[in-house]
Amino acid sequence: MNHLFTFLALFVALCAFGQGKQVASTQNSTLGVTSAQSIETDIDAIFNQAYPANAPGATVLMAKGDTIFYRKAFGMANVELGASMKPESVLQLASITKQFTSVAILMLLEQGKLSLKDPLSKYIADFPRGNEITIHHLLNHTSGIKSYTNLPEFRTKTRLDMTPEEIIGSFKNLPLDFNPNEKHEYSNSGYFLLGYIIEQLSGMPYEDFIQKNIFDQLGMKNSYYANTYKIIPNRANGYQFYEGNYENAEFMSTTIPYAAGSLMSTIDDMFLWSKAIHHNTLISESSKRMAFTNYTLINGKHNNYGYGWYINEIAGVATVEHTGGINGFTTSGIYVPGKNIYAIVLTNLDNGKGPEACNIKAVSALLGKPLTEKKAVKMSEKELKKWVGAYQFEEVVRFISFDNGALYSAREGGRPIKLEPLSDHEFGFENSTATYDFSLKNGKKQVLFADRIVKSVGLETDKKPLSEKESIALAPEILSQYVGVYELQPAFEIEIALQNNQLLAKATGQPTVDLWAETQTRFFIKEIGAQMEFHLNTDGTVKSLTFSQGGNTLEGKKIR
Repeated sequence: MNHLFTFLALFVALCAFGQGKQVASTQNSTLGVTSAQSIETDIDAIFNQAYPANAPGATVLMAKGDTIFYRKAFGMANVELGASMKPESVLQLASITKQFTSVAILMLLEQGKLSLKDPLSKYIADFPRGNEITIHHLLNHTSGIKSYTNLPEFRTKTRLDMTPEEIIGSFKNLPLDFNPNEKHEYSNSGYFLLGYIIEQLSGMPYEDFIQKNIFDQLGMKNSYYANTYKIIPNRANGYQFYEGNYENAEFMSTTIPYAAGSLMSTIDDMFLWSKAIHHNTLISESSKRMAFTNYTLINGKHNNYGYGWYINEIAGVATVEHTGGINGFTTSGIYVPGKNIYAIVLTNLDNGKGPEACNIKAVSALLGKPLTEKKAVKMSEKELKKWVGAYQFEEVVRFISFDNGALYSAREGGRPIKLEPLSDHEFGFENSTATYDFSLKNGKKQVLFADRIVKSVGLETDKKPLSEKESIALAPEILSQYVGVYELQPAFEIEIALQNNQLLAKATGQPTVDLWAETQTRFFIKEIGAQMEFHLNTDGTVKSLTFSQGGNTLEGKKIR
């Protein structure tokens, strides 16, 4: 749920202390004065800590029913100019855009212009396996289509203005990651395709459809399809945090996120959006129920996603929600249908953390069920190392390691994340509701991962991370046959070279890395937890390679 437009780098705390600037606050008459003041104080503390006055900031709005209970801004809208954030500040929504795309599709459904069972091939005739992929699969991330934002060449194209057809062409012919409805895997490609379908059925650009049929209808006068050239009043500047310093966010053309993440808005306009969803202003009650349904996969398990909303819970109370992340901006929107509570947080800071944890704390306080924060406990090195090892979950192996007096968790190819000990067997993640609970069963270690509605068990395994694998030595004549250039995508290649009996790989725009032999045809890259396997023709010549990292695979044909 987290940063949907961050880059997959191929070769390569939560809350700060400070005082936020109160701008405005509206009290809900349905709450007692003492209760309202107490909750407001609690929420102030959460966001003051996260967004200090002299740093990039956030706008926050919380409402019960049709009445705003909390509306404030924290931190800076423009650090260089010393401009404070205001509730009226315009910020990018990132992947909360998907809710608007989903509702647009449901509006077209109610107009009789499409069916959720329509195959993708009806709209893109030559899309491979398009007859198996439906609009339903695109809406709830079960299509199996690779997310174009996870492709290695994605970073090289983000500054370019591209047409929908050009971006669709970048992932259209890649093999599916899984069969439709077999798994749930977040895919920006699915929502990009939905935007393209909206254009085909409406006869107007996606941004015009959203403007005319949603923004104008609801009076969302400060909401836009992001435009880097247009003068937008009260627009906040986006920032990223790198090596201890704030920087201006890296530029990204707004044609890239499109229907998956290109809208921008204010907390006031988002309140209008929430009211429209609650009162069925744009779509019917039955369509809304479809958007809020927790759909099941072929194996009968829930995927915890509807149409543009994640299905979750806070303190046992059902919620629908979404987060977003794009260069310089992170967002979190939570709606509690049973209580008609809405909470939206928009920030102009991309620091790898996002406002979700703060928003969850604030909503739990408003629900009268404040989350109890367990304090970290001290543990000896021996006690910590007891849980070091590899744990096989249903679809991924997570490695628990010990370093510099602490435990870290990492999936293959991912960066290690520090664990905070909460007891001798329970650990938490900074700025997260997720926990690990380790135990022994029949003499083997296991761990329960829990993050609100999501729970899964990992069993001890003898698998080792690629960085610890032992490599084998191969003769120079074997290694030399792999030398050449392999095309993974147009304008994205991997060049394999041999130097001092060491095989080297260099991808377009990436540094050179060493390849270590695991077998005669399979190699691994220690730095990023990736693998590369070469495929031979019947005559023994090399024809292609497969690059694998973090569950993603790409095929590359040898071109020279």
